[in-house]
Amino acid sequence: MSDWSRLLAMAARHADTWGDRWRQRRAAGRTVPRPAHVQPYLGFGTTARLQLAGRVLHGQPPPPAQPGDSALRNALQFVRRMASSEVPGARLSVRHGELQQQVVADDEGYFQVDLRPVPPLPDEGGLHEVELRLQSDHPAAGGADATQALVMLPSPRARFGVISDIDDTVVRTHVHSRLRMLLTLARTNAHTRQPFEGVAALYRALQAGAGGDEGNPLFYVSSSPWNLYTPLVEYLQAQDIPLGPLLLKDYGDHSLASLHDHHGHKQAAIERVLGTYPALPFVLIGDSSEQDPEIYADIALQRPQRIRAVYIRSPRVNARRQAAVDRLADRVQDAGVPMLGVADSVAAARHALALGLIDEAAVAAVQADRRRDLASPG
Repeated sequence: MSDWSRLLAMAARHADTWGDRWRQRRAAGRTVPRPAHVQPYLGFGTTARLQLAGRVLHGQPPPPAQPGDSALRNALQFVRRMASSEVPGARLSVRHGELQQQVVADDEGYFQVDLRPVPPLPDEGGLHEVELRLQSDHPAAGGADATQALVMLPSPRARFGVISDIDDTVVRTHVHSRLRMLLTLARTNAHTRQPFEGVAALYRALQAGAGGDEGNPLFYVSSSPWNLYTPLVEYLQAQDIPLGPLLLKDYGDHSLASLHDHHGHKQAAIERVLGTYPALPFVLIGDSSEQDPEIYADIALQRPQRIRAVYIRSPRVNARRQAAVDRLADRVQDAGVPMLGVADSVAAARHALALGLIDEAAVAAVQADRRRDLASPG
């Protein structure tokens, strides 16, 4: 990382810490505590274990983005999300059927829930509701209604899962340039951000599988901060890309301007998904501009029997970087796992067809979707 990037990362971390302390001092001095809301994140699990997370934040959540929002409005909403005021130490009651427990948020308002249903849930897949409620004795509760969180269980028909990067894999964010990335995030929203051509149809095809109704689960792993969770979900919905759990990072310790622990975060998140579904193989999808090839290669070499394929989208990278990615691909393929650099979604779809992951009609759908994306304005 360049010297200016290190300085920017350090400044962002210090600014976040000082901002948290300033907001906490202001909150402590209020005679009437500010109300808060619970922001749950889509969880995932099995019939025997439900895992979910979320944050407790002061104030009301920003309104959803609209297609006609101006660049100024998008920038203001971006700043508002990044400057969110967390409720440290918030206490929550968690309920699923007859199962209840309490959790406490950390200093960043972040909490995790781990429920073990007894007896185990029916093996039917789908979404399960978990009720989250700020405990009434907490100053920020303010009579807030219960929040319903969702936990995804894969379909029993699922033959494999998909773990995908987000930045420059699903959406164009120019992650290789921190300044350009910040400008893109600030100026655009879920409706105006550019997807990679054909990616929506490709991910729908992988979810459906060769059988057409397999319900293969998708997981999105990124080093983006939790502050961007809602805009990312809005983006997936606006672009008709299958929704799945997002595993992001805490902004307090890891800012957008920093690559610190990028490898460790992503690898740990992928290991967590693999550990949750030990009988399910996975397809890994990323891009070559950051560390995805190295992370995915590590996973594939350690657990070749768990990985069906690795697809690396190849944006404009220099020859030295491309040679390094090619060497990694050779090692992974020697271990029996196909690792391909793909120019577009159609190339990935054709290879997935050859592996029996999707059907032939899905390839045609990806081709048509790519043509529509290429022809769309912007």
